[in-house]
Amino acid sequence: MIDAALTTSVSAEDFKFAFRHHPAGVAVVTADAGNGPVAMTVSSLSSVGIAPPTLVFSASPRSSATPVIREAGTLVVHMLTADQVELAKLASTSGVDRFGEDVNWDRLPTGEPYYPEASEWLRGRIIGRLDINGSTLVVVEALQAKPREDVEHDDRLPLVYHNRTWHALGEHSRLG
Repeated sequence: MIDAALTTSVSAEDFKFAFRHHPAGVAVVTADAGNGPVAMTVSSLSSVGIAPPTLVFSASPRSSATPVIREAGTLVVHMLTADQVELAKLASTSGVDRFGEDVNWDRLPTGEPYYPEASEWLRGRIIGRLDINGSTLVVVEALQAKPREDVEHDDRLPLVYHNRTWHALGEHSRLG
């Protein structure tokens, strides 16, 4: 006999509530499968391994960028700092032009759209996709990183998403 406690499912509201209290770094993913560039903000980015360098993120079925990301062979993942919160908001807002004339974006020599001002970026090849309840888990092998000499290692603070609010992670939050 199966124990009922082992088969009971957590409600969607309880699940969302739990993750609202789990802070996450913020990234913007860009891609172009041949019909124009797309961008989406993600807080599900995670490193998987370093040999080869591999990362994973979840693409929401609610994002207009997800079908393009599902089709693309390569993409760019941009890690953001707190001073780049407007870029995170841009890529998470429905119905706006994420690549308009007033947006600082370009294409890498390999063709992928990217935001040059992002504190860090990784260009990668999609090596796996797993559909899970409408979302797509995207596995990416990193092929290229923003050149270290182009990265300003200053006092810019990481951008974090927690409890449906943007935050800057800094010295004030350091423990011990």
